[in-house]
Amino acid sequence: MNEDKHAAPAAVPFAEDQDTYWHTTTHIMAQAVCRLFPGAKYAIGPTIEEGFYYDFDIGRNFLPEDLESIEAEMKKILKEDHPVEHALWTKDEALAFFEKGGQIFKAELIRGLPDDKVSIYRQGEFTDLCRGPHLKQTGLVKHFKLLSFSGAYWRANDKGPKLQRIYGISYRDKGQLAEFVRRRAEAEKRDHRRLGVELDLYGMDETIGGGLVLYHPKGSALRGVIEDFLKRAHRKLGYQYIYSPHMANANLWKISGHYENYKENMYFTEIEEQEFGIKPMNCPFHIQVYRSHLRSYRELPIRYFELGTVYRFERSGVLHGLLRVRGFTQDDAHIFCRESQLTDEIIGVLDFVRSVLRLFGFSYTVGVGTRPQKFMGDPGLWDRATDALVKALNAQGIEHKIHDGDGAFYGPKIDVALKDALGRSWQGPTIQVDFNLPQRFGLEYVAEGGGREQPVMIHRAILGSLERFIGCLIEHYAGDFPVWLAPIQARVIPVSAEAAGDFPKEVMSELRAADIRFDVDDREESLGKRIRAAELEKIPVVAVIGNREAQARSVNVRRRGKKDQEVLSLGEFVEGIRREAGLPEGEIGS
Repeated sequence: MNEDKHAAPAAVPFAEDQDTYWHTTTHIMAQAVCRLFPGAKYAIGPTIEEGFYYDFDIGRNFLPEDLESIEAEMKKILKEDHPVEHALWTKDEALAFFEKGGQIFKAELIRGLPDDKVSIYRQGEFTDLCRGPHLKQTGLVKHFKLLSFSGAYWRANDKGPKLQRIYGISYRDKGQLAEFVRRRAEAEKRDHRRLGVELDLYGMDETIGGGLVLYHPKGSALRGVIEDFLKRAHRKLGYQYIYSPHMANANLWKISGHYENYKENMYFTEIEEQEFGIKPMNCPFHIQVYRSHLRSYRELPIRYFELGTVYRFERSGVLHGLLRVRGFTQDDAHIFCRESQLTDEIIGVLDFVRSVLRLFGFSYTVGVGTRPQKFMGDPGLWDRATDALVKALNAQGIEHKIHDGDGAFYGPKIDVALKDALGRSWQGPTIQVDFNLPQRFGLEYVAEGGGREQPVMIHRAILGSLERFIGCLIEHYAGDFPVWLAPIQARVIPVSAEAAGDFPKEVMSELRAADIRFDVDDREESLGKRIRAAELEKIPVVAVIGNREAQARSVNVRRRGKKDQEVLSLGEFVEGIRREAGLPEGEIGS
């Protein structure tokens, strides 16, 4: 096989972008794995948002000590400073080469390529199928670290071969690598899956089923605060609260287009020889409420709001704590309006989003998803819907990016990505404009002249999935919530039953009357241990009551993260925490 007979582009210089740097490092990692594990089969090794990974089949699972060995071998490859050579081979040449080496995954990829020529990169004894580009020498990679390993399925097919995936990161500058490692360690400390267990917020049990969340009392208290806030905020903005069932006859999903365009994400069952679908979205139900009466233009806009629990099929391999689940609740609303009202209604939702995210402490970025390949309806209506979204964003002076083909199958959308305390992005609010479902369901209103016209529908969620938002909140605050959000806002610690007498009961009665979420730690443990337990459980306020406090009808108040203590009268203590603990008014609806 003649590797030089095809013209090849020049190798990428050292000054190329970070993606190229990571791409070269992942090949160095694969070369090291193949040296240490003869017969290893290597699959794919892409770059990701931060770093890279490569999937392997080595005949067993990787062990923690394997990463150290691989890192040591990678350092040798850097010192050897192999030139990174590029060539274009014919498909037959490439297929013969990789089949001879037992690289079944590469051979499968090559068979699926449409072109007659394939791109090949080689460094030392390691050859890979790859589009590139790469750095011109392996020695140009300076600082790297292998981060973790996990299982993965070939081509994300859980019925296919099980592979082992290694994640890594690399930088030109040693300080950049150190900063990444620091941020990663901080992210691990904030991981909502770990904190969810430590703070006893929620659980997931395979007996119940993967991706289905069981909220414990503390997690339910946190969720309850958010739900109460949402209900009050929506009432102030003129939304009407409704409830809808968890499933519907398949005919409803056929009319809506979900049966045709979304069926693979739904769960179905049969009742009395009729097919029913568990709801993946709430919109068809809200449409049916609108259809229950003939509407007048004077009634529009009509805004329906529901905390609607929906269920969507996700493969077990992608489930991830609260961030990727199969059952979740949306703060879902649908606005039915005239087309002339569309821009103002979108602006109103954008104002709502801004004020809510500010209240919870998030900055954000905005994108507009346009018509996807798989869509329904008239492209002209899609253009009008997209124009309405962009016009509203421009009217508010909101910077945004266009994400081509990223809309829902029934309409374009605004996507808002939250930025947390570590600068990470999380999917959050969405606003979608829809001409199609009103058309499919034959929605009408009586216009000013007495004729019938079709309303436009806005789908919107302010927080999105409550599960994802709560997971994001946990990580954003590292579980150390402000008083108004904290599941337990105060803990009462009597020094001893004998010393404090009945006064702790009076304190608890006053807290209960003020609607403060509190608990009591009257265990027969030392005071220091109980105060330390409250710190670990991230209780914002601790009220210690001993003989002196009982006699003075006061409490010794300690606040999380502060060394100073203060002694307050019972009235001062309750009134102070009541002010902090209430749902904030903010600017919503003002």
